[in-house]
Amino acid sequence: MISTVPILLYHAVSDDPPDWIAPFTVSPATFADHLDVVAASGRVPLTVSQYADGRRDGTLPERPVLITVDDGFADFAINALPILAERNLPSTLYVTTGALADRRPDSVLPAAAMLQSADLPLLAAAGVEIGAHSHTHRQLDLLPEDAVAEEVSLSRDVLADAVGHHIRSFAYPHGYWRARVRRLVADAGFDSACGVAEALSSARDHPLALSRLMVRADTSASTVAAWVSGSGARVLTSRRRVPAFGWRQYRRARQLRSAGFHP
Repeated sequence: MISTVPILLYHAVSDDPPDWIAPFTVSPATFADHLDVVAASGRVPLTVSQYADGRRDGTLPERPVLITVDDGFADFAINALPILAERNLPSTLYVTTGALADRRPDSVLPAAAMLQSADLPLLAAAGVEIGAHSHTHRQLDLLPEDAVAEEVSLSRDVLADAVGHHIRSFAYPHGYWRARVRRLVADAGFDSACGVAEALSSARDHPLALSRLMVRADTSASTVAAWVSGSGARVLTSRRRVPAFGWRQYRRARQLRSAGFHP
């Protein structure tokens, strides 16, 4: 039986982040404090694909915990990986392929120090699971199906070419997805995917819509301790879908207004 599972979501680990990512950045010292809490919790650390496999075949450890990192900032290799390795903690890194330093012309993200394609096989060899995070980090639930399919498949192919093996896991940019987006992710060959939802994961989660808890600059070690204890956050229910629909309509209206349309 699967109990609640904390899936932590980080973005950047830096002492001096650019202003635009600072609210979602933790310092290396804070990251180390958080991971000390995780390591002391008695939970079994897994990658996202290991979690998905355990759910599917019934071999899931009693108390898993997952550490995920989105986007692909260079500080993952410089700052985060040594701290993870010191504690023997696995992680899943979701990479926005168009933002890789050697592919910057394709990126819509603000300029920042990003990983390069050549870094990815080294990270994979160090035990980091490499997952896809789309190509240009757009809100997939607002895009037409052909654009979603391209975002998903291109990120998959770029990463597979870089690391030399199939990419199994996907993370939705901004955490946004809907049924048709989830279907296209499955069609692209992914067998797990993460949203956000600000909730503990559980057996209620679809394997292509795993709930995560976003770590922000002001997230304390005591908050992480509550999460890994299985408290301090909700467990998602189907009722979440109604406000998700309303929020999507609001975002769509904003997108149309910014393009010069007024519904």
